[in-house]
Amino acid sequence: MNDTPLFKVSGVSKFYGQRIGCKDVSFDLWPGEVLAIVGESGSGKTTLLNCLSTRLMPTAGSVEYRMRDGQFRDLYHMSEAERRFLMRTDWGFVHQNPADGLRMTVSAGANVGERLMAIGDRHYGNIRATATDWLSRVEISTDRIDDQPRAFSGGMRQRLQIARNLVTGPRLVFMDEPTGGLDVSVQARLLDLVRGLVNDLGLSAIVVTHDLAVARLLSHRMMVMKDGYVIEQGLTDRVLDDPREPYTQLLVSSILQV
Repeated sequence: MNDTPLFKVSGVSKFYGQRIGCKDVSFDLWPGEVLAIVGESGSGKTTLLNCLSTRLMPTAGSVEYRMRDGQFRDLYHMSEAERRFLMRTDWGFVHQNPADGLRMTVSAGANVGERLMAIGDRHYGNIRATATDWLSRVEISTDRIDDQPRAFSGGMRQRLQIARNLVTGPRLVFMDEPTGGLDVSVQARLLDLVRGLVNDLGLSAIVVTHDLAVARLLSHRMMVMKDGYVIEQGLTDRVLDDPREPYTQLLVSSILQV
């Protein structure tokens, strides 16, 4: 395993006037590691995710990413064009609502193919073949390649969004409540798919979720947030099986009582 972090977060804070979005968050993320950020609505987890993925500029702190040449770059000191290119190539972002991460009026194949075109692929045959392969990998029938996402179910849309994000071979994927709004049976199938792809591709991922079952299944390590602060963190099984903070204990016990 690479002994150099992929992602280094130091003192990230975001304030909205006097209100705290997140405050003084620091951690390293390692190659192939999946980190879950959990907490109730309003805990700050989505604000933090948006800061980490440069969708939102923090009030303070730094986030450094190890580029493919091995050099670390401070994301907030990059140009907007550099950040956009990183998001199209080396990163992925899976939204809770697939419609936010897909172009709903173009075909499934075109949704996947656009990412390939963003990194310079112009050969139609190659693009279509790769898109077909990825539809198969996310368990979408390849005869649906010319159908638009608006004709798909919610679970299929989410799987298509995953294919769109992973087709360029990113090293880091951000996921915002990836199973939110899906039926339980659909969630289970999607989680199995995501876990398999993350393991097969050696991806690093940061997953925001309020669902502790999702965190247990997908992540190696977990951070628990409350009121904008990280109040507990550690290996996922340790945090869930032996929570030390009263708030974490309450979260875990509420799941067990359902």
